[in-house]
Amino acid sequence: MVRNYITSAFAGALLLGLTTAAFAVSGEFNNVCTMGLASAKDIETDCSINAQLEGKTYCFGSKEAMAEFMKNPKENLAKAQTYYSKKHPG
Repeated sequence: MVRNYITSAFAGALLLGLTTAAFAVSGEFNNVCTMGLASAKDIETDCSINAQLEGKTYCFGSKEAMAEFMKNPKENLAKAQTYYSKKHPG
């Protein structure tokens, strides 16, 4: 009985992990924190914190970073694009 429970729990966890991976969000700038880029920093994210602007998804390393970005999204996006372009030409 215990063995079946462990097998079921493992299978359930594996299924949950696969389901979560299948619905992972992919954003602009290769999932790097957009506010980080605006501040000339490369901060990788899993894009679980994100926002949509003009039909594109932007990722953030924290809710605070997203809130800071949203204070002036156009200016911050321009800074992020400039920094990212210099680091990743082409």
